[in-house]
Amino acid sequence: MREPKTVVIGVLNDIHNLGVMVLRHALDRGGFNVVNAGAMLSHEDFIGAAIETSASALLVSSSYGHAAIDAEGLREKCVEAGLADIILYIGGNLTVSRQQQSWDDIETIFKGLGFDRVYPQETLPTKVIADLKRDLNIEG
Repeated sequence: MREPKTVVIGVLNDIHNLGVMVLRHALDRGGFNVVNAGAMLSHEDFIGAAIETSASALLVSSSYGHAAIDAEGLREKCVEAGLADIILYIGGNLTVSRQQQSWDDIETIFKGLGFDRVYPQETLPTKVIADLKRDLNIEG
């Protein structure tokens, strides 16, 4: 039997972690080894958790609408730490101006910040799990 892939989940610079709690349970049931790094995390906290656990992916949640500011430079710091190939996902209420921006524009911003996948807050965990399995080459 194959060892489950480890993923680190958490919230950058924000205390709102309900999405992380829901996602943690779903990912665990989906066959992943889930490390909940918590809330109010710095880039270094996330990267340290990924290194310590040999994680395959970092999943960032944001609820307060300032994710672009919080996430800027995360990919570059991952590369500097030797995690150039780590999968980066972000989701939630990513911008305070969502009513004025199209989802395509929001997604483009975060892909430009180095995220592999970007999810709006209404995304179901099953979508994230399916994408993780695809991106990590996990069958089933």
